Amino acid sequence: MRIALLGTRGIPARYGGFETFAEELSVRLAARGHSVTVYCRERYEEKVYRGVDLVWLPTIRHKYLDTLAHSFVSTLHLVLRRSPYRIDAALYCNAANAVFTLLPRITGIPVALNVDGIERKRKKWNRYARGWYFVSEYLSTVFPNRFVSDAEAIRRYYREVWNADSLFIAYGADTALATTREALDRLGLEPLRYFLYVSRMEPENRALEVREAFEKVPDLGMKLALIGDAPYASDYIRGVRDTNDPRIVIPGAIYGVGYIELGTWCFAYVHATEVGGTHPALIEAMARGALVLYLDTVENREVCGDAAIPYADRTELTARMLQVLHMSEAERNVYRERAVRRVRERYDWDVVTSQYEELLASLCE
Repeated sequence: MRIALLGTRGIPARYGGFETFAEELSVRLAARGHSVTVYCRERYEEKVYRGVDLVWLPTIRHKYLDTLAHSFVSTLHLVLRRSPYRIDAALYCNAANAVFTLLPRITGIPVALNVDGIERKRKKWNRYARGWYFVSEYLSTVFPNRFVSDAEAIRRYYREVWNADSLFIAYGADTALATTREALDRLGLEPLRYFLYVSRMEPENRALEVREAFEKVPDLGMKLALIGDAPYASDYIRGVRDTNDPRIVIPGAIYGVGYIELGTWCFAYVHATEVGGTHPALIEAMARGALVLYLDTVENREVCGDAAIPYADRTELTARMLQVLHMSEAERNVYRERAVRRVRERYDWDVVTSQYEELLASLCE
């Protein structure tokens, strides 16, 4: 099949969950013999990445227009391709792009859409953007041939609100472990002596709350590494960085080997995201055997089960940090082993790739 992925910033992944999804899925589909194209907003030095064709197209660098502008021009490029380059099936990411799935569908290109989480709940959006997302939720149920959710909680939401059933395909987890510690050395971190937080630094991901909770923990030789960045969130990030606690390290975003090293050697991982479906950083931390503390939401609880420790607010997060610091190593290892086992059973990238491969093939029939 000739397959196209649209609606992300592109690959290699240098931003968030959808970019990681696009890279992991496209590379695996290409390795299985498919011709795969990923539409990108960021230029890469080569036109092919790990067997995947990259198409860079311009966008409007604006908080509210970036995704929509790029998806619009990408859709035009997609439908204007001619044989032998015409695409057999397209996969869009992000419910905000639902409106663009109609054009390829009516021009003969079958389309699937991964809706992600309930994006209109994010605090960064104004009322017009939240309205767009609300309308896009409905359009996601009617414009593409099929729409996909990566969490059962999101699937239930679409059933209850829009009376429409999505196809559930879980997210996958990178299970690679690091043997090196170069990122730790650069940041002044010691193995198993730091709490780790990784996410885009936006209000609903609660980096500030995590920092404030850790500041209440007595100095027991632990540090906190807050990893991440975000466009259009400079005021919030400035607030996160406004600390005098020398135990807190805030270097910005880290990708690749450095990211794997941080996840491999952390004492515990804190997942504080309140909006979205299945978060890649969470399941990747679990896959690497991290002791996980997570904000107790329906989506996060679905991922973690009994393999992690929930908390409700900043005060309770401080208490949970102290709790795990005073646990025996045997008690901590019970959670770590459960986490690894849960990811292996539920979040395997090869299984996920097979499910998307079957979906796209069925659309071409």
